[in-house]
Amino acid sequence: MPSLHLFCRVIDNFGDIGVCWRLARQLVAEHGLGVTLWVDALASFQRLCPALDTSLETQQVEGVLVRHWREPFPGCSPGEVADIVVEGFGCHLPDNYLQAMAARPAKPAWINLEYLSAESWVDDCHLLPSPHPRLPLRKHFFFPGFTARTGGLLFERALDQAVNRFQADPNAAPAFLAALGLARRPGQRLLTLFCYPHAPLPALLSLLQEEGEPTLCVVAEGVASEAVGAFLGRAPRAGMQATRGALTLAVLPFLEQQDYDRLLWSADLNLVRGEDSFVRAQWAKKPLLWQIYPQDEAAHLVKLDAFLARYAAPLASGPGAALSAAMRGWNGQGIASADWRALWTPGAVASLRQHAASWAVALQQHGDLAGNLLRFTKESC
Repeated sequence: MPSLHLFCRVIDNFGDIGVCWRLARQLVAEHGLGVTLWVDALASFQRLCPALDTSLETQQVEGVLVRHWREPFPGCSPGEVADIVVEGFGCHLPDNYLQAMAARPAKPAWINLEYLSAESWVDDCHLLPSPHPRLPLRKHFFFPGFTARTGGLLFERALDQAVNRFQADPNAAPAFLAALGLARRPGQRLLTLFCYPHAPLPALLSLLQEEGEPTLCVVAEGVASEAVGAFLGRAPRAGMQATRGALTLAVLPFLEQQDYDRLLWSADLNLVRGEDSFVRAQWAKKPLLWQIYPQDEAAHLVKLDAFLARYAAPLASGPGAALSAAMRGWNGQGIASADWRALWTPGAVASLRQHAASWAVALQQHGDLAGNLLRFTKESC
């Protein structure tokens, strides 16, 4: 059985560890690899995986060997190096681990798992080799993406069937929401909210309060706490709810990934951020608004437009323009009321839902990232 070491540094959010944790579990469950996941921030990891014990340096969780990545990195012999080494998002492998890789008689396949982007240059850079400047090692850049020339996106073999089965059962979503302590009234649309602290959330909450259509908006504890607390009138905690006008805002505990997926499947619109929740919202086959991770000199807006150029292209001009304007607004000063209303016309709702479903089906044709990664290492490394 091949071994794989996956290295992850948690920068300041949950996207890095969210992606790496899903990848590690899938490699074990579907491909039978022996996977070690090195993580530097166990407390952040535990919010996604409550079974994790942050006091342990080494532990087995869902078939994955989880090890605390501390500095200095422990001594490592060539025999302890894995057959496949995945560097999550350019996190820089420890020097002594690199030295052990170089001393290994059969050099490991070394993959740099990159961030997701819809930009066209990704197709040309996917799988490019990069020799180490000092050591007899070579790594390859592996880009997730939206075309057949990229590594595709993470999705499990049974995911599409699970989504379809859940959404076809009229009792599945109400039962799941009830288990979370949520009661969705007839005619009340459901929004999920996962955003960065700088999101123009106060403007959106104000807009939702003044709507004629009632909305239940659910947000994880700790997300946009200042704006959520201002709406609630006190510091937000899991289990709190408040209603102002047409809007009911409910605070949930931070959900582990499987339950968060089901929440996305249950919603009418998912507001997501970063990478992991963004990808899972696409598999949910529901309309979405994405808040992209901010970069210097507004470089992230170029990435946003690249995604919109792909995602909105098949839509009719009306819904496509409304979605693009709302998503750009959500990444700027706020969603204009006219753009928001345009998203919820009966024609736009039907078009966006149909498109979300067909988009997910089209993405699956590129294969899943875990399988594509292993196929490349077997054939080319």
